[in-house]
Formats: sequence, C-alpha cells, structure tokens
Amino acid sequence: MDAVAGGAEAPDLVCQLDSVQGMVDALSSVRWKRHQDAVIELSEHGIVLIVEETGCLQAKVYLKRELFMLYEYAAEGRPKFGLSLGLFVDCLNTFSAPGHSTVIEIRYPGPDMQLLLKSMDSPDACTYAEIRTRIPDTISWDYHFEPTGNVPVTFTVRSAVLKEAIEDLEWPGSSVQIRIQPDPPSVTFKAEGHGDLQIDFEYYSNNDLLVAFQCDRILSYRYKYKFLKATTSNLPSSVMKDNRGSKLTIGMGGMLKIQHLVTVLRTVGQHAFNDSMQQPGRIAYIEFFLKPEEEDETPISDE
Repeated sequence: MDAVAGGAEAPDLVCQLDSVQGMVDALSSVRWKRHQDAVIELSEHGIVLIVEETGCLQAKVYLKRELFMLYEYAAEGRPKFGLSLGLFVDCLNTFSAPGHSTVIEIRYPGPDMQLLLKSMDSPDACTYAEIRTRIPDTISWDYHFEPTGNVPVTFTVRSAVLKEAIEDLEWPGSSVQIRIQPDPPSVTFKAEGHGDLQIDFEYYSNNDLLVAFQCDRILSYRYKYKFLKATTSNLPSSVMKDNRGSKLTIGMGGMLKIQHLVTVLRTVGQHAFNDSMQQPGRIAYIEFFLKPEEEDETPISDE
C-alpha cells in the first residue's frame, strides 16, 4: 500500500456518489428493526452490506463500483467492519435534500478507524460526519445457497404485488406456507391463524403479476411470518413505481432467496435522469435469504 504525504497510509477506499437518496433507499430495504447492526465488506468490485437476524434471516445489499462517480480502492484483501445500520442511514439522510442531487465522498478508514462522509457540492461549506466502526461480528450462518436440482425452482412476481400479498397474510404469530407446482404452473401463499387465508398466483391466467416461472416438481415449505414480512416491508416507493419484479428461488433444504432491484438515480435535471436510466450500473441488488421452519424441512414431492 502506497504512503501519502506525512507518512500516513492511503485509505482502503475513497468513493464519491451522486445519489444519496438512492443509497438510502437501498440500505433502508434491509432495515427491519430500529436497532440493527451491519457488517460492511469492501472490495475492488464494490461495497456489500450484510445484516442478519437470529440465524434465520440474512440480507445483503450490493453496491457495485459502477454506482459511484469515483471508486479508488487501495486495500489488500477485503476489509470488513461493523457499524450501526440505523446510524449509517440517518447520517446519509442528513446529506439528502428533496429535489437536489448531492455528491458525497465516503472514505475508510479515518484516523481512528471511522467511516468518514463529506459533502462535495460547495467549496464554501461542507457537511461532514464520522461513524464509529467496530470489529465486525462473525456472520452466524453460511447460507451456501444451492439449487434443489438441475432445474432451479424460481418465480418472479411484481414487487408491489408481493409486498401487498405478504401484508394481507398476517396472523399473530403465524407462519406462511409457500407451495409451488408445475402443473398447472402456480404459486400459493397460505397463512393459518384464526382462520385460513390463501393467495394464488397462476402463471397462465395472469402473467402480468407472475411474470416468470420455472418449476419441475412440487415444493412446499413454511416460513415465519415476521421474517418473510421483513423481506418486503421496507421496499422503497421507487421500486413500486418502477413496477419491477422480485425474484424468489427455493433452494436446497427450503432456503428461500428473494431478490429485489433498487434503482439508484440522480434526482435533479431531466438530462441527468435520462443518462442514469441508460446505465445498467445504476442498480443496487438486494438479496434476502430465509430459512424454513424446522418441522417443514422435507419437501412435498410429486415423484
């Protein structure tokens, strides 16, 4: 690692971002409770933020280097550090003004291993924040998502529809059964509490809602409602407006992977907006991994 003037080492990462609100939207997607710790991993390819809950639910936000105006990476290996997700989001929000595209610089580490944030818009005034970091927690489980067979069992549903369906399935303390079958191609969400509530997505009858489907056998698993709800409860309004699809895949042992795409755009000027729309790098990828309830680990098979 090269030294800079004064004998100090170059920081592991210096990056600049012109869409603070987009980053806030992406990180808020995985913020399902008030006090939540996160692990951040840096690499030459971008930034990954990881949060998890009691070994049952894990989420990752992928901020690829293409999202940033500047991305100078000088570390060896992949540095990791822990911080408060809520504090990070709140600090970013102080740099975000409605209708104004703010450029911020993110630098790590500072002199005391802080994460440093600084506004870059005005030569006369500067907003500056320091976030204390800590030695990262060990991620308590390694999901190693594997497909259930040669044909991945997966379907894509409109994000707004998925969020609404999960909200409708709420029973106190309940779980939700997800059943997918190839003939007829359909997905069923079923909750049991004071009564039964079932929502069916049939591929051929309404593929405006169920926009993609791939399945070669019947699978059925139950998931705790509070964890399933966390995968959609904080999706930003931009995802709903874009009418994007969320992709759900059931892997080995019933592991459920839910993937969302969050557009990270500048907010000022039609020209800037159109430029951003043309850039595939302007997407943050959100992944949730949800373990099934123990008693339902054996899938139903039609074989």
